[in-house]
Amino acid sequence: MATIERRTDIGPPHYDKFLHPIIKENYGKWKYHDTLRAGVLVHVGETGSIYTVRAASPRLISTNFIRLMTGLATKYADGYLRFTSRNNVEFLLGNKDNIDPLIKELSDNGVPVGGLNNSISNVVHTQGWVHCHSAATDASGLVKVVMDELYEYFVEMKLPHKLRIAVACCLNMCGAVHASDIAILGLHRTPPRIDHSTLPNLCEIPTTVASCPNNAIRPTSIEGKTTVKVDEDKCMYCGNCFTVCPAMPLADPLNDGVSIWVGGKISNARTEPMFTKLAIPFLPNNPPRWPEVTEAVKNIVEVYAKNAKPYERVGEWINRIGWPKFFDLTGIEFTKYHLDDFRYAGTTYRRSTQNRY
Repeated sequence: MATIERRTDIGPPHYDKFLHPIIKENYGKWKYHDTLRAGVLVHVGETGSIYTVRAASPRLISTNFIRLMTGLATKYADGYLRFTSRNNVEFLLGNKDNIDPLIKELSDNGVPVGGLNNSISNVVHTQGWVHCHSAATDASGLVKVVMDELYEYFVEMKLPHKLRIAVACCLNMCGAVHASDIAILGLHRTPPRIDHSTLPNLCEIPTTVASCPNNAIRPTSIEGKTTVKVDEDKCMYCGNCFTVCPAMPLADPLNDGVSIWVGGKISNARTEPMFTKLAIPFLPNNPPRWPEVTEAVKNIVEVYAKNAKPYERVGEWINRIGWPKFFDLTGIEFTKYHLDDFRYAGTTYRRSTQNRY
């Protein structure tokens, strides 16, 4: 009896429907891969080669940009392209002769090619002021100005090793700032401001109380109205309460700012994965160009580029020279905020496949 194929609309299509024919033919049969130049890879298989051209893109893109990318993919890559987890655009070409025309057309449209190997890849970031209700800074704006300063490190491969930068607009960190070489993290420094006149009509008290991970919110009564109060010593300015209660806004233009963290990585190569550690506790929010932040990040990148050994990630370089030497080379001031007094989680997390139980 013939098998009847059942089609449903549950779940995504199988990934092999989107593979380039050369990739499908050589799946599991690749001989080697190589870098032809900045932003261009070749994967050689038993029955053909596939060429990858990596281009930059902002995380928040317009329909015009999407039409540009898909149009170039149709013209030069038989319609095959993909977006990486760090928002790079990769064109998959079966014809080597299409590489130069594609790069030229990308360049004519202001889209740089690079981000491979020992260079800076696209910056992964959160929503920022564009969309997030609890943002302490703007993520997409910061990414723009930082990469304007670090453009040369994207289009050229002249760093000791690959360098990953991430931006999160608040401490909830819906991005990769805990595991990137350099992380830019927006932070609040004041507890939420409670509008007691509107809170009883806008918010459900039990839900608001339960939203706080630090148990800092308690029900109270003011002038006969049921409302809440915040224990400011317990508040960590995460904004979870504002998520469920609009009468507790957290954003504060005068006190919100930016911190810089360094030394994280996800890779298991050479050393186990590492979490970022604090480098600069506070920098002011000065849009639209954030000069203090861009100067600080560029300084760390250039000191790393000058002093690290080949194939050494930022965290590995810091561990080799020691934190005192890192602060000395970068000129960053060491403060009381650099003292890590949270003694529990970091000693118990199992972060690496190198660990054996």
